[in-house]
Amino acid sequence: MKKYFELPVIFMVTLAFTASMAIAKDYVIYSISQDIPMGVEKEVLRKNFYVDMGKNQGVTKGSVLDVYRVVSVLDPYESKKRFNHKIKIGEVKVLHVEEASAIGVLNKLESEEETPVFEVGKLMIGDVVSAHVK
Repeated sequence: MKKYFELPVIFMVTLAFTASMAIAKDYVIYSISQDIPMGVEKEVLRKNFYVDMGKNQGVTKGSVLDVYRVVSVLDPYESKKRFNHKIKIGEVKVLHVEEASAIGVLNKLESEEETPVFEVGKLMIGDVVSAHVK
């Protein structure tokens, strides 16, 4: 009797672990660093964007990563559902890559005419990153 009980339990545990591995992971910008402004006229401040994608995900030096902002909005009237909008806001070009992370700089920012209004108009921590597909 005991052997019959153990098999379904082992099967369910194995299924649970297998199903959790199939869930896709979102990669994000996890940190941003920039030059300190010195008050010089026409000063250009450089920014580095740290992402949790690296060689393990196929990223190489020179890779271009698309950056998306996920905007979550609740429909309080009809469906009472929450809708998530994944909107491209720019691109990051990779300058340095490690096994599971990379450092990049802004390659392109989508024009205001092509994107909705955001509270923060630039790239920010938490923005979703994915490999650029031509």
